[in-house]
Amino acid sequence: MIEFLAVYGENWTSWWPQIAAATWNTVLLTIFSFALAVAIGILLALGKLSRFRMVHGFCTAYVEVARGVPALAILFLIYFGLVPLGIVLDAFVAGFVGLGMSAGGYIAEVFRAGIQAVHKGQREAALAVGMTPYMSFRYIILPQAVRIILPPMLNMLIILLKDTSICSLISTPELMLRAKDLAMMSFLPMHLFVLAGVIYFLMAWPLSLVTRRVEARMRRGLHGT
Repeated sequence: MIEFLAVYGENWTSWWPQIAAATWNTVLLTIFSFALAVAIGILLALGKLSRFRMVHGFCTAYVEVARGVPALAILFLIYFGLVPLGIVLDAFVAGFVGLGMSAGGYIAEVFRAGIQAVHKGQREAALAVGMTPYMSFRYIILPQAVRIILPPMLNMLIILLKDTSICSLISTPELMLRAKDLAMMSFLPMHLFVLAGVIYFLMAWPLSLVTRRVEARMRRGLHGT
């Protein structure tokens, strides 16, 4: 064990600058893909709740495809499949767009379920006192839905953080790609992948703690009401 750890001391000064830069790219990739997924998810959820058949049908089809097709296949389609059409995307851009489009289907269902979990009487009461449909959604439905969807949204953020590792397969300069490159140069794959795993855990664990705390507060709030 001591010999295993000694390797980190010998190589730390050469490894860490590259690992740190790749870790920062992983954080940015997570943030951008999550923001895109939330935007897509909101639009899809509202579309699935729409009374217009075409809008409802399109959004439902998107959600089913996004949930049924592996995220890696979507990444390959965006990064390689658009090249014959003259559209060449940077690996980082292709990474967060692909992950965002894939996760958007799951987040859409989270939003839809959260909105539908609010009792219909809430909307009817808001309309009865003179609110417009938009006002009833903005001030009555949405605040209550947020309390329901926040914990699963935080879980989706953790999943996205870990899923950024598959972007290494399209050469996105993130943590797993850099660990793989260093492993090939140093012939120390076990040490580099253990290090990468520890870094992923150190990023995901605080989010898990926050998620559990938010879930506990939401439960207390619901019981209090």
